[in-house]
Amino acid sequence: MNKKKAVGSEANRESVSVLGRRALNRALLERQLLLRRVHLPALAVIEHLVGMQAQAPNPPYYGLWARLEGFQQEELSLLISERKAVRIAMMRSTIHLVSARDCLELRPLVQSVLERGYTGTYSKSLAGLDENRIASVGRALVEEEPLTFSELGKRLSEEWPDRDPDALSAAIRTWVPLVQVPPRGLWGQSGQALHTSAERWLSSPLASEPNLERMIHRYLSAFGPASIKDMQAWSGLTRLREVMEKLRPHLICFRDEQGIELFDFPDAPRPDPAMASSPRFLGEFDNILLSHADRSRIIDDAYRNRVFTKNGIIRSVILVDGFVCGIWQIKRGSGTAILSIEPFRQLSSEERDELALEGAKLLTFAAVDEHTHEIQFLS
Repeated sequence: MNKKKAVGSEANRESVSVLGRRALNRALLERQLLLRRVHLPALAVIEHLVGMQAQAPNPPYYGLWARLEGFQQEELSLLISERKAVRIAMMRSTIHLVSARDCLELRPLVQSVLERGYTGTYSKSLAGLDENRIASVGRALVEEEPLTFSELGKRLSEEWPDRDPDALSAAIRTWVPLVQVPPRGLWGQSGQALHTSAERWLSSPLASEPNLERMIHRYLSAFGPASIKDMQAWSGLTRLREVMEKLRPHLICFRDEQGIELFDFPDAPRPDPAMASSPRFLGEFDNILLSHADRSRIIDDAYRNRVFTKNGIIRSVILVDGFVCGIWQIKRGSGTAILSIEPFRQLSSEERDELALEGAKLLTFAAVDEHTHEIQFLS
């Protein structure tokens, strides 16, 4: 249950509710649609989650399968093919799967994030050049024909032969909103990432007056209660305190067990911390692991190095009782698909049985073309 304690050192300390780790966990699972599968269109879920991180093509499919009742791969593949959902650099300057509407609305809001990342890596390589000129030439190239970053860099080098091709293509990624076109992102298909502009692909301009306050509202709906540092960790944006002060009159405030202020909507769901949570298999890069500065509400610090690798991969995880409790992968060969589950702690027989049952469903979803399915617990 929520505890009450005085927070702050002022004479007029205000007593506020303290949300413990399990309370924050259950609130997060509820808003991430992971306490129970829901009957919703995939596009509605993608928008509710404010996009899904998607460095690799398949993780969004696993993320939707874990959240939606009866989800099939064809539903998302069709959304991408019909240009209702796109893959684009977005929050934290990483590739996200977002709806077409959110692509046009949110991409301008994170422009500073992409620029900061570019400046830290490539700015010296293009010193002295006109950024607007580079962007104009690059936009014309990708709108004439979708290109890989390698191809784009080579084409730009024809104009600027003394400059680093990688820096030139990174400049276009920064100043032109580039979407990855199919077949990239379609289930069961492969191919290099080819890029064109969002405006060309969606036949619409980016939002001229994007609304940052609405973006923060949506973040809280999907990830709250949350601190300002949490919001900044999710978006990559900085200096959000001024925005939150404007929103404060419409929000309710809590504290976590370290005394950090957390913001939320008064009527937002905050389930009983004792509520049961069934096991879930989440794909690589799931945003539930990446969208808070303090991730203890979903993963114990002792497990982080086993999930977050040195080369930037965020491994596929299992949730047991709502918390990260291990990793998984599917290996294929000779007509057999083997789901390997590596728990981080000793599982009870009931937990193993529940994971095996959910794992069998996962194999049916992900490896229906294999004749034999097997599940292995590695410890």
